[in-house]
This record gives sequence, C-alpha cells and structure tokens, in this order.
Amino acid sequence: MASDVLNLNVGVLGHIDSGKTALAKVLSTTASTASFDKNPQSKERGITIDLGFSSFEVDFPECLRDETTANTNYLQFTLVDCPGHASLIKTIIGGAQIIDMMMLVVDVTKGMQTQTAECLVIGEITCDKMIVVLNKIDLLPADRKLSMIEKMTKKMQKTLEKTKFAEASVIPVAAKPGGTETIEIPSMKMMKKVKSIQMFKKPVDRAVQGGRVGICVTQFDPKMLERGVVSSPGTITVTYAAVASVKKIPYFKSTCCTKAKFHISVLHDTVMAKVTFFGLAANISKEVCDNQMSDLKAKGVENINFDFSKEYKYQDELFPECSRNCEEKLVQNENGFVPVQQFVLLEFERPVLIYHGALFIGSKLDTDIHANICRLAFYGHIQELFTDNKYTENALPNLKVYKQKMKEGIVERIVNDQEVIGKSIFKKETNIQIFIGLNINLSTGESGKIDGSFGQSGKIKIHVPGGLKESTKSLLSTTKKKGKGKEDLAMSGHANVDQHVKLQLTFKRYIYDTKKRMIQI
Repeated sequence: MASDVLNLNVGVLGHIDSGKTALAKVLSTTASTASFDKNPQSKERGITIDLGFSSFEVDFPECLRDETTANTNYLQFTLVDCPGHASLIKTIIGGAQIIDMMMLVVDVTKGMQTQTAECLVIGEITCDKMIVVLNKIDLLPADRKLSMIEKMTKKMQKTLEKTKFAEASVIPVAAKPGGTETIEIPSMKMMKKVKSIQMFKKPVDRAVQGGRVGICVTQFDPKMLERGVVSSPGTITVTYAAVASVKKIPYFKSTCCTKAKFHISVLHDTVMAKVTFFGLAANISKEVCDNQMSDLKAKGVENINFDFSKEYKYQDELFPECSRNCEEKLVQNENGFVPVQQFVLLEFERPVLIYHGALFIGSKLDTDIHANICRLAFYGHIQELFTDNKYTENALPNLKVYKQKMKEGIVERIVNDQEVIGKSIFKKETNIQIFIGLNINLSTGESGKIDGSFGQSGKIKIHVPGGLKESTKSLLSTTKKKGKGKEDLAMSGHANVDQHVKLQLTFKRYIYDTKKRMIQI
C-alpha cells in the first residue's frame, strides 16, 4: 500500500433489502471487479450473494495523526458489502472477519429484523466500532418523517444499551432517493501480465491482512481459483481438530450440548464439527470467581490460555460467561462448579485450513431461516491445532479432561476388625480391578481402601487400616434368620434393624485416557 494512504475496512451489514449495496454505491468513488452485485447470479436473483468491495478516500484527519502516520495524507475506506440473506450467513461471517469497523444498515420502515440482529452479534464478536445507518428515510411520510426517525433512533439506542455499541451514532440517510439508480462506476479490467499489485487502481508494494488487492498473473486459468487464504509459509496448516477458548453468545437461547454438531465458520470456510466443552475451574464462590476474572481483566488478559499440563473438568453444556451471569451458573452447576475459563474441542468432519489464534464462530445454520431466532451460538479463538489425522490416538490422550464420579453402596457384613464386604456400588459386569486401591468412606467415619472383588456379583472387599470403631462393629453385627438364608443388620440396644452403614466412593476419570484409569479425588 502507498505510504501516504492508511486503509480502513468498513463492513456494511444488515438484513436483506435494507439498502446496503445502494449505500456502498453512493459512498464509493472506486469499484473493484467484485462490487455492487456484478456477479451474474446476483443480478439474476436480485440480491447480494457474495462480498463486494469498493472504496473512497478523504484527507487524513489531523485528530488521528501520530508518529506512525506522520507522512499519511489520505484515509482510505474500503467498504465490504456483505450479503443480507439468512442462507448466506457463512459469507457474512467470512467478510466480518476482515473488518475494522461496521455500518449496520437498518430499513427505517421495518426496524430490527432477524438478520439485523445476527449481524449485530457478528459485529460484537469481530470489531469494536459501529455506526447505525437508518436507510430509506425518503419512504417515510413527509409530515411524520422527523418524528418517525426520532422514534426509530430511540428504539435502536435502546437495543444497543446492553451491547459494546451502546454509544454508537445513529444516522438517517436515503441512499437511493425515489428508487432511482445511481451512476454505474467502471470496474477494473483483467490484465494478462504481471505488472504490479494494485488496490483500487492504485499501485502498492505490499498487502496486509484484510486488504483488497488485485494481483495480475499471466498464464493462469482463473477458473482454477476459488476463495481461500493467502499466507506466509507455515502460518496456516491442515487441521483435523482443534482446542479453542469459547464463549456463549447470550442471544442464542438453545442449549449448546457436548457431543452435538455445529457449523464452525473459520476464515472463509464453514464445516460441521462435533463439540466437547470443558473448563478450567474450581469449587469456588461467586465472589471468588468475580475477583479472579477482575484480576485477569486488570492485567489485560481476556482469556486464559489452554495448557496441556493442566486439568479441565468435562461439561455437559456450554455455560454463560461467568462475569455476566455467575449467580445463574452457580445454580446450574452442581457442587458450586464455576469455570473460570471455558474451552471446546472441535472435531471437524473434514480437514480445514486454520492458523493459531484464528477467530471462529459456532452456529446452528440448519435452523429454519424464517424463524425469528439467533442462529449464532458461540465464538472463540483457536489455541491448539491437531494436524495429525490420527489425533484421537496420538494427541487426545494428552488432553486432561476429566469427569467427576461418585458411587454409593452399603456394607453387607463385617469380616473382621479391619475388613468388611460392600455391595450395591458396582454392577456384576464392572471391571473392579481398575478400582483397587481407591479410598472409600464409611458413613460411620472410617476410611478404607478397595482390596478386591468378592464373588461374581459386584461385591467388594474393603480394608480399613485404622480398624472399625466399636460402635460400627456393633451396628454391623449380623444374625441369620433360620430357614431364610438372609442376613439382618442388627443394632445392639436399638430397635431399628434396617439401618445400614453406607459407602461412598468419589473419583475422576480422564475421558481420553486409553487405559481408562480411575483417579482418586
């Protein structure tokens, strides 16, 4: 890019027929080969179906000048015109990942619509600045125009109150007054020899991420080219699965369940993936959780990085962000479990090209496009890549995600002062060998260890190193009923003969451990 020009990518997003392309046309002074619905399919269907690029320049504002822009004379705005149809959300997400700010275009006669809301969500994820454009004000009745604009402006400001765009400007315009066509801007023509790299007809000597450039290549069949990613060698790799930080989008009202499949949009690709959610967590209170998150944000850390050396707790579902809804989450999670940071394992149905740190968005795009609901479910950033197609064997066993388990049973009878027989903890088919050596607690206060199996029905032998209390032995004294072959648990000096000594075993299991070992908590 020329050294005297600074480029800013502005996404033009909104519901279909809100006038996005018309707005881009009237603002732009230079068009690219992909602009203003030049695609034959766009003309046939009468809608934008792919990203459009156009630009205009202004003198560089002095209020933005600093050491890095001392020699900058112009500020170039590249308008990224995104489709608005629900079925083209994949393209919208792809375009939004290269924008620096966005214009949310709203039909003033209709207000917020389904895809308007989805575009607002995408904007919250991908950029920090937004302008709301109330378009088509020329269609309002002349005698009520000002009051209707004021009413819609207040509605939009109310909608934005709880978003990062609460202070966004709301600007009324008529991009195509009376429905007349604006003057068509000539597009660039394809060149057959490599002469230069250009950005909107101006020669440049370099290109950066998000830049719209034309590269002239000779002896190359354009039909062989499809949308992809240009990168330096080694930056992007073929990936079969990935671990990423993840946050739930609050507007998505359904549950994000582990083992479910979602559409994952990353770079310009969208692929189905099975998800497994897990969290870096502790059994902590809301106050402690809030303090930890505040400390991290004070240090400028929005996310805790994934680390293979740490242990993570398996989650049946993705929870709302802790800092937003900690109290509700404490109710939803048993034992006061609060994930300080949530992660997701994405297992793609086909290999994808990803780079470390890439933004991704998880969606339910198979939802009825006519339903008035948000289809965008969660988002995050890629932190670990599994580039081996045998990752389930070679990589996943290193992922320490565990499930916490608890089993309960009762003491059937006493063998001696240091040994009892337990039942109702394991099933007949359970491999009790993997539990040998684990601690098990008696409801009477003693602690024992599983010593082995007893018989073939799932019963176990429990060794009590410290010995049984006299009161426990008394409680476990048994007598056989004559002729019935059953044992009663009799309490000396007490009338209640149905009271049992209960057993409780707590442990955890790493879900990707190929040896299926049980770990004591």
